[in-house]
Amino acid sequence: MRKITVLGLTTAGVFLLATAALVLAGLNDKLAPADVIVVPGNTILPDGTPSPRLQARLDAALTQFQERRAPRILVSGATGKEGFDEAAAMARYLLKRGVPADAIIEDNQGWTTDATARNAAALMRQHGWHTAMVATQYFHVPRFRLALERAGIAVSGQVHAPYFELRDLYSVPRETVGYLVYYVKS
Repeated sequence: MRKITVLGLTTAGVFLLATAALVLAGLNDKLAPADVIVVPGNTILPDGTPSPRLQARLDAALTQFQERRAPRILVSGATGKEGFDEAAAMARYLLKRGVPADAIIEDNQGWTTDATARNAAALMRQHGWHTAMVATQYFHVPRFRLALERAGIAVSGQVHAPYFELRDLYSVPRETVGYLVYYVKS
């Protein structure tokens, strides 16, 4: 029984350390020039506008765009259960905040983090772009970076959306498992 207890405590300790490392990595913004800022989609509200969580991602990208760290923003998402094209809603949000239409690239096939990474890599190769900046929630930054890097994208920088909610208590440990799965699968 003692061995099982020690194993359980060790496993829990390792999981907590890994989770803490991923959170710290996601909160550690790295501001660097990039060819494009990539923003993954998230919930669209019933009125067709981005949720506060998604707005925070877009605002983080917008700040980097306004500070001229990248000349364009790639918004990626799919049609969610709400029935709205996430990428189109994200583009509208950025347009209303002064981002020119020719600086916004829409990917409406970003069903998952992995799909967004693959689609971003294909678009970047097509346009001859080499570097990307990540703009997403702090807990999602490490896995999104990993997915982009595995798709062949050089990730030059990252910014986290300054938005925290109770749901993070679920999202943070889920991302630890998600990162491990992404890491092991390739």
